[in-house]
Amino acid sequence: MQLDERKMKILQAIVRNYLETGEPVGSRTISKYTDLNLSSATIRNEMADLEELGYILQPHTSAGRIPSDKGYRLYVDTMMREKENEVSRMQEMLLEKEEKMETLLKKVAKVLAANTNYATMISAPVVRGNKLKFIQLSRVDARQLVAVVVIEGNIIKNTILNVEEEIDDETLLKLNILLNTNLNGLAIDQINLAMITMLKQQAGIHSQIISDVIDAVADAIRSDEDLEIYTSGANNIFKYPELSDQQKASDIINTFEEKELLAALAADNLESEQSQEIQVYIGDESKVASMKDCSVVTATYELGEGMRGTIGIVGPKRMDYEKVVDTLKNLKEQLDTLYKIT
Repeated sequence: MQLDERKMKILQAIVRNYLETGEPVGSRTISKYTDLNLSSATIRNEMADLEELGYILQPHTSAGRIPSDKGYRLYVDTMMREKENEVSRMQEMLLEKEEKMETLLKKVAKVLAANTNYATMISAPVVRGNKLKFIQLSRVDARQLVAVVVIEGNIIKNTILNVEEEIDDETLLKLNILLNTNLNGLAIDQINLAMITMLKQQAGIHSQIISDVIDAVADAIRSDEDLEIYTSGANNIFKYPELSDQQKASDIINTFEEKELLAALAADNLESEQSQEIQVYIGDESKVASMKDCSVVTATYELGEGMRGTIGIVGPKRMDYEKVVDTLKNLKEQLDTLYKIT
């Protein structure tokens, strides 16, 4: 039998309250614990129905109720299904956003190169200093769990955890509640040793799972995946005699084709204390050797939820700095609006 919404909310409240307190749950507690605005008498009637259906038990006369194995199973299955649906929706939205973002950034690089007559680059946005949104522990098989870690920007990382013995539904549920209650909304540098020690103590014999999850969170937040770089206008370099020397031009073109050095330049810009400002590198001030005869102007754009990227313009030392700086200032302001529209 499928429970109606009211019975399901009461069952969920009983399970959550019992997991937190370890004490049988009475109707008065439920009336305070849910948003159903039901009388204690109505809740008692619903609890009697849940007991008859086998979802809750009354350990002894005049006591409150506790979940049965059947109740735990329904609660866990419903919670896991909701979390899996939420993660799936996030993954679909993220994929759609990534596809739109790639198209947008390629177009921006192309327009920027055409408007300035210089070579341009733009990095895909990454999340810096991000925080944990939630963790979902699910069973893969008898000796493996998967930790789904979702961080700001709806970035999702999956990590397989090996366990020494099978984890039952109640324990898995308690670990999920323990982790999410204490860690959601925190940055990695806020998860200190005292907090980890406390979580391990509360997890008891499953403390190793806590350690593994903390490592998975750290890996997700500190992910150092290669930056995706979009470029345009590299051939504009040939328009300037001082850069059209075959070797100089070839080195610059190769830099734009291979992109590793551009990714390093973008990463350095994002980590810089002056990343919010427009930066101008003239000649040897640039860390990219092939650009020692060029000027490089960079700016950081932001798209919300900690998502940031780098825009760069490369041209001769005699570039029109005023035009370039004004162009980048305007583009920084427009990108967030363009992103929301796409």
